[in-house]
Amino acid sequence: MRFTLLDRVLEVEPGKSITAIKTVSLAEEYLGDHFPRFPVLPGVLMLEAMTQAAAWTIRLGEDFAHSMVVLRVAKNVKYGDFVEPGRVLTVNAHVTAQDEKTTTFKATGSVGDRTSLTARLVLERYNMADRLAHGAALDARVRSEMRKLWALLHPARGGSQHKPVAYIPQVAASAATVANASG
Repeated sequence: MRFTLLDRVLEVEPGKSITAIKTVSLAEEYLGDHFPRFPVLPGVLMLEAMTQAAAWTIRLGEDFAHSMVVLRVAKNVKYGDFVEPGRVLTVNAHVTAQDEKTTTFKATGSVGDRTSLTARLVLERYNMADRLAHGAALDARVRSEMRKLWALLHPARGGSQHKPVAYIPQVAASAATVANASG
């Protein structure tokens, strides 16, 4: 099962930085076990949200040139506050280094002005065609699906031109009404 752990991209400078949000809903099934009577977003899912945000920065910066963008290294991971249902985790990721295969990010996750998570992430990018005989078809399918998902995460951009853009949610929208893209 694939989880999309971002609900909306607020700002993005392709290939450089991104700000996105994850709204935690009590309806998310894993909260029943993490933890009974004290539901909080698991730390590994907070880290995954950061990874997903960073991956969008790469995809957009190279116009979806690589179908696979995966976490290779997470270091200096430090957890702060819990993220409870009804709260919004704001994820920021900034590129600090890049070579032909990997991109390094400094990333933070916060609720309001309180830091919930910081980390250094190294993401690797590649195409399945470089590894499998039938990989080109997989690459095309993944790129298509990622473009569709991007249109949902950042409808103000809809996957079109890749210029820095800020998305301002309507004032009337509250954290509880932000749609959860994972379900």
